[in-house]
Amino acid sequence: MSEIADVESLARTRLRSLRTTLGYSLEELAERTHLSASTISRIETGKRTLGLDVLVPLAAALQVSLDVLLEVPDDDDVVIRPVAHHDGGRTTWPLSRPDGRTVAMKMRFEPSTSRPEQRVHAGHDWFLVLEGRVRLWLGERQIDVAAGEAAEFATMVPHAITALEEPAELIMVFDRDGQRAHVHH
Repeated sequence: MSEIADVESLARTRLRSLRTTLGYSLEELAERTHLSASTISRIETGKRTLGLDVLVPLAAALQVSLDVLLEVPDDDDVVIRPVAHHDGGRTTWPLSRPDGRTVAMKMRFEPSTSRPEQRVHAGHDWFLVLEGRVRLWLGERQIDVAAGEAAEFATMVPHAITALEEPAELIMVFDRDGQRAHVHH
């Protein structure tokens, strides 16, 4: 099989998997893409050629990029080799691919005595404290979270995290809005 045929086969498999995972019937996806159900079926089964005229609306309806549909996997799609980024008293290591819907990060906070600036953004955050203790500033509340404990909260409430007494490490999971607020501020 040629490399192009491999990519096409992989894209067809991904299209069908995404459709079924999201629970769309052929008819439902047809409504979302303005393609016919029979066209989508022929695409999935290899009886119709793949072209941008069908890939673009299908990717949009399935909420993925064309890269996700056409990407050829290799060992790099499995192993993530985090690189530390330092920003003042915080170090972050990305633990997930940059094109996913959610982002996982390992974060290390150095203790600070100053009151942090709380931020608000769309989305939802979750974290697990790996070592040390942190204080979650959640509006007027101050909640201490120890190693082995997790916290989950809506991010429309002003919030910040600080390490208590010693450095603290945690794993955070958030959506794209959370990534922009926590990693790129």
